[in-house]
Amino acid sequence: MPGEVTRFAPSPTGLLHLGHAYSAFDAADASGGGRFLLRIEDIDRTRCRPEFATAIEQDLAWLGLDWERPVRRQSEHLSDYQAALSKLDAMGLLYPCVLSRKELAAAFGPDSDDLTVVTDTDRILDHGVYAERLASGQPSALRLRMAQALKRTGPLTWTDDRHGVQTARPERQGDVVLARKETPTSYHLSVTVDDALQGITLVTRGMDLFASTDVHRLLQALLDLPTPRYRHHDLLVDASGTRLAKSHDSPSLRSLRDSGVTPEDVRSRLGHITR
Repeated sequence: MPGEVTRFAPSPTGLLHLGHAYSAFDAADASGGGRFLLRIEDIDRTRCRPEFATAIEQDLAWLGLDWERPVRRQSEHLSDYQAALSKLDAMGLLYPCVLSRKELAAAFGPDSDDLTVVTDTDRILDHGVYAERLASGQPSALRLRMAQALKRTGPLTWTDDRHGVQTARPERQGDVVLARKETPTSYHLSVTVDDALQGITLVTRGMDLFASTDVHRLLQALLDLPTPRYRHHDLLVDASGTRLAKSHDSPSLRSLRDSGVTPEDVRSRLGHITR
């Protein structure tokens, strides 16, 4: 569909690799002559570094990509996410979670916190202990009370260009974290708000985020935000079948460039992959 508004939205926690190039090309190509945006998702203050943000723009320019300016940096727009949190809080849908990872594991299983269904954590501790922890100012997470949120919205759907109409089932992710004391927003919240504010009409991203879209659809309904179309592409893997990732020390675009690889070589290498 021509005239889409798309975006590439990396986090500056390391150098870009081929998987990022694949996603960036996919988003740029999907714009179909419309608008292609770059967003720097730098809300993680402990891992994001300005030199990586600079490197992202340099590497994308080396690939021959061009994007609309100015670049949106999430760290410069925390007030937008706070406004969304305030709206959800006014609905009575947020609560602070003061349980440690150890306590979450004891209550919900060893893979709990953001990975499995965690619900109503504010009702586990004795009320006095819970109030004391809140008053002490210890680290906490702000969670969405999922069951109440779904009662407000009712059934929801969203559309993926490759996989068709999807019935949203965000309850499978439990009371998701929308902010933390040390990080006043989360991926779920900030990406939903940003996509709406930037007028994104088609979100292209990897299949590893497919389930997250259920949560984003719920937040769109709660915050009266538009719902874009989605296209989740396959993930690139290395010769051993391991997904390309910074955490797996996948070769960076910078190292490939230094070894003599050209942007045309990168395009050719990625061109056989069905997006």
